Amino acid sequence: MPPHSPSPSADANRPSASTPAKISGRQRLAGLVIALGLALQIARLAGIAVVAPLVGIAFWLAMTLLWGDMPTRNRRQVGALAAIGAALLVISRTVYGEALAWGQVLDGNTFVVAMLVGVSFIGLINRAPPSPGTQILGGRGVITTWLSVHLLGAILNLSSVFLIGDQLKRADGLRLPQLLTLNRGLSSAALWSPFFAAMGVAMGLAPELDFAVVLAAGVPLAALSGVLTRLELARRFDLDDVAGVSLSPRNLLMPVGLAVLVLGFHYGLTPGLSIVSIITFLLPATALAANLPRGLTFTSKRMVQHTRERLPAMRGEISLFLAAGLFTQGLSTFIDAVTGGQWVLFEHFGAGEAMLSYLAIVASAVIGLHPIIGISTLASVLNLESANQTLLGVVALTSWAVGAAIGPLSGINLSLQGRYGTSGGMMMRHNLVYALVMSLGVCLAIGILATLS
Repeated sequence: MPPHSPSPSADANRPSASTPAKISGRQRLAGLVIALGLALQIARLAGIAVVAPLVGIAFWLAMTLLWGDMPTRNRRQVGALAAIGAALLVISRTVYGEALAWGQVLDGNTFVVAMLVGVSFIGLINRAPPSPGTQILGGRGVITTWLSVHLLGAILNLSSVFLIGDQLKRADGLRLPQLLTLNRGLSSAALWSPFFAAMGVAMGLAPELDFAVVLAAGVPLAALSGVLTRLELARRFDLDDVAGVSLSPRNLLMPVGLAVLVLGFHYGLTPGLSIVSIITFLLPATALAANLPRGLTFTSKRMVQHTRERLPAMRGEISLFLAAGLFTQGLSTFIDAVTGGQWVLFEHFGAGEAMLSYLAIVASAVIGLHPIIGISTLASVLNLESANQTLLGVVALTSWAVGAAIGPLSGINLSLQGRYGTSGGMMMRHNLVYALVMSLGVCLAIGILATLS
């Protein structure tokens, strides 16, 4: 999920067609620098190691240029994370004499940021929005809406919520059951979708995780989310006059095709590359190939427009992941400096430790922290090399999915608030039972996975 950033998505903030966005020269420059960072990361994946330190510099420079455009809430959270991380690095060096690889200080989470930028090019593959879906009332409409948002959102992320939500919106806005369905349909896609930032973070935390096992755990948990949403909303609300929507198979063809393409590269053409790396170069290349038949002029105009408008609008997501990466480096370095590298939170990372970690991250989301902060903190206090990599990845994905659904300041809830006038506190209260049942399912999945591994 672009991932679930702590600010409303770019789509939510973008002016309507009647008021064209005014892009300043500074924002255009920032977009070019972000595109340069993506190009440098692709060169890095191709084996040109000399460009590695430049990737982080490019992304951080772009965020510096865009700092004044960020909402105050974003600046506070991002600024606090970055300041704490930098301060801990300085203390580790000056007080404890810890050796630091200064060339890598700005490199934290740059691979996730590059993937997010690469995923944004999906918008250039399918120009036309999905055709209006079939309107369906009642409980059946809930499940078809959940499926539409879930499958479309697995690729398009937050954009899918607005595409579906705008079709359901009436003069009086969206009903609460519709909002909850959109919330859960999207957030649960983080359980398994390789196109979500959650997967990028999980694979960075646990690079040796078994993606097939992650799918085997994540897909049933996602199905639980859909079934639970259908049953719980039918019990709590009168759904007879609540409209749902069902997209046609044609609308889902592009997302499914992209997923098959990525998995084909991962398991066939480039098995040595992680899914995050494949997405980073494959989606921009696919967007380029999809536009080239219409001519070089048309293609170049679309690429330039995307770079100038869409990439600067990703400032919320990019800044959060960069700051979280610096925070992780600072905290882990400080702990190593103070303890001589001899202390870790858990000597053994098994089922019990995984469940505690999951619950702690979800609890932190409830009080307003983005799940990436809890995950980053966990990464700082574990021996990642000796931990069960797949189990650790599942903890990251599940805590992200449930934390984003219930967290009042998650990207999905802030975006629903900005677009449809709901409140994060209300969404949290109405998702408490959902989060509890999902957590029982997650703990069961963790227990089974720990037993089998």
